[in-house]
Amino acid sequence: MIRVMLVEDQEIVRRGLRTLLEMKPDLKIVAEAENGQRAIEQFQALQPDCPDVVVMDIRMPVMDGVQATQHLCQRFPDVKILILTTFNDTNYVSEALRFGAKGYLLKDTPAEELAKAIRSIKQGYTQFGPGIFEKVIVQTHEAPKTAPSEIEELTDRERDVLRLVAVGASNREIAQTLHLSEGTVRNHISHILDRLKVRDRTQAALVANTYPVWLKSKQ
Repeated sequence: MIRVMLVEDQEIVRRGLRTLLEMKPDLKIVAEAENGQRAIEQFQALQPDCPDVVVMDIRMPVMDGVQATQHLCQRFPDVKILILTTFNDTNYVSEALRFGAKGYLLKDTPAEELAKAIRSIKQGYTQFGPGIFEKVIVQTHEAPKTAPSEIEELTDRERDVLRLVAVGASNREIAQTLHLSEGTVRNHISHILDRLKVRDRTQAALVANTYPVWLKSKQ
């Protein structure tokens, strides 16, 4: 059973999400909050049986989803946060990902896709909704003329893996695409995170999408 916290300021939306998600036999809503501050209080109160995944709205009164994400990720490094957003919230999405959110989906995502995303994030994967990731990169980064030395040090195989991480591929999908074992993929990703000095695959994906030209094979 995957334990889920819903953080959404509009009660009718929150109620609808709860109804839809609890129709899935493997999902259980264990807490709800109407703003970021309340989410932090609820999450802390549930320790040590904290939610497996927090579904976090962006724009809320008292404390928004970005601030709540930053606070929760700093205090609870293992927390898994899935941001719910609109297509106009890309600046907020970029900040939330940088602070440690594991992915995002548009608010109009079908319930089945939202459930799949929650399961995926619970397993340690990232989840990016269509369209916004590219918009985030365009808005927050000018095209760099040079790549940082950390990217230059990646091997061709590590670049191949990182390009697939950047589009949200799972370890299994990467292994199948590159004809590698999943264990080898995990090792490559570990090396990539170390080389780039980033915490997780979400941040690695942000780096990859910032320097796409420089991730091409060195040959």
